[in-house]
Amino acid sequence: MLASLVFAIPSMGASVPSVVPMIQTGYHQMYNLEFDGAHKTFAQFEQQRPDDPLGHVSNAAAYLFAEFDRLNILQSEFFVNDDRFRHAKRLTPDPAVRQAFDGELAKAEQLANGILARSPQDPDALFANILSMGLRADYSALVEKRYLDSLRVIKNGRETAEKLLAIAPDYYDAYLAIGVENYMLSLKAAPVRWLLSLGGAQVDRERGIQDLRLTAEKGHYLSPYARLLLAVAAMRNKDRAQARDLLTALVHDFPHNKLYSEELARLQ
Repeated sequence: MLASLVFAIPSMGASVPSVVPMIQTGYHQMYNLEFDGAHKTFAQFEQQRPDDPLGHVSNAAAYLFAEFDRLNILQSEFFVNDDRFRHAKRLTPDPAVRQAFDGELAKAEQLANGILARSPQDPDALFANILSMGLRADYSALVEKRYLDSLRVIKNGRETAEKLLAIAPDYYDAYLAIGVENYMLSLKAAPVRWLLSLGGAQVDRERGIQDLRLTAEKGHYLSPYARLLLAVAAMRNKDRAQARDLLTALVHDFPHNKLYSEELARLQ
């Protein structure tokens, strides 16, 4: 579900990929709800490196997170309360945002697939596609309420993440795609989990938490999102202390994000 990263191209067997400062700044702005600044930062990166798909997919993430904020989608109660999730009212997405979002994803996918046609194991291109699939799945499920469509995309994203991690196991943000599928689908009722597993989905809750922790602790651009999901998991598990610690750190890192402060206040 949800965000992205841009790394210097690593050699096979390389250690943790490098962080690009401009992209790091853009993601910090995005998580801090400074969406105009994030768009400007990512647009500047696109101008400097127009053939890099990760710049475009990052800008798409900023459009999606802005829509999440406008529609109040990322309220953790939305995930904690299953009945509210199932019966949530239909949302009204902004068509201009949707057009910009789709345009950035289309450009990212075109560039990434072009790179993969020449170099099928290029880690950055694989990751751009993982992020694109995650963003599309999030929009389908959380904005459009097309849950079955999102499950197919989530499965494809997890499979691509496994391929990437077999090549570059230190691409820690890629573990989010595996963690989201395993954890979120593990919350379904047992018969649903069985049917999902028959279709090739992974529904291992502990594996999901483990992979979310890897991204939270060692990832770069997707770490804050993984930390939020871990806070949601802690609240589901009635572990208020862990949820409080995670949200306190997020409030410290992103003081303008009202989601983190509001959810922390609920735990006080």
